[in-house]
Amino acid sequence: MLEFLNPPFMQRALIAAVLVGITAPAIGIYLVQRRQALMGDGIGHVAMTGVGLGFLLSTNPVWMATLVAVAGSVVMELIRWYGRTRGDIALAMLFYGGMAGGVMLINLSDTGSNANLTSFLFGSLSTVSEEDVTAIVVLAAFVVLVTVGLRRQLFAVSQDEEFARVTGLPVRALNLLVAVTAAITVTVAMRVVGLLLVSALMVVPVAAAQQISKSFKVTFVLAVAIGTAVTLAGTVTSYYQDVPPGATIVLLAIAAFVVLTALATPLARRRARNRGNEADRCTLEVPAARPASDDVRV
Repeated sequence: MLEFLNPPFMQRALIAAVLVGITAPAIGIYLVQRRQALMGDGIGHVAMTGVGLGFLLSTNPVWMATLVAVAGSVVMELIRWYGRTRGDIALAMLFYGGMAGGVMLINLSDTGSNANLTSFLFGSLSTVSEEDVTAIVVLAAFVVLVTVGLRRQLFAVSQDEEFARVTGLPVRALNLLVAVTAAITVTVAMRVVGLLLVSALMVVPVAAAQQISKSFKVTFVLAVAIGTAVTLAGTVTSYYQDVPPGATIVLLAIAAFVVLTALATPLARRRARNRGNEADRCTLEVPAARPASDDVRV
């Protein structure tokens, strides 16, 4: 029954899947709050150049992609601060240039191929090596440390930058930290989900959790739980059905969103009905006001 645990490549893939399921929604909740849901998609394009450099220089593509993605996220944040009217054009050039550079560098390398490119774009279970697992564990630990340890500060900045600045928080430094953490999360997830689909795993579990929770803390926990569940289920399904893991994981995440949305509608109606009944009951219990006394002095 648990034969999928026997192959070493599946053991490595499951470890990576769990870490991806935790880290992607953990940073994704802040991106959703900041209305930067597609930031992960842009970073994924830039990270392709790092993958290509890894093959060209015969180094670990995960570490090289991390360096390039972090540099790209810093540039993106600087463009957001200073770009103003031309910012969207600069970001578009950065995204498309990163993807084109990655494709070119992989084809120029001696060890790169279209198969390597596909595995990084859409994820592949068999390509997760022991070296990749070590890199993913280290990077995931950093993401969890930031998203959990600085959750109050990051939430404040994500909700209202001006208020956070007034309270004395280093807004620009925290914004930069969110961008860098998102870049690291993209490289953590690229082996399992793929660079083109990692943004969905950052956003969809958070959106699903928001359907049944209005609390940030509960939403955070639910999003991580959903992310972990769909990555594990998608990885196992990919093993048995021989389907792309990234696409399977994202479709399962979307299915979870649809189910929770369907469940949330009657729950919201029931809560509204209960609140209405409580309001009526309180109205009936309030005693009638006494008439004003004639001897009251103003």
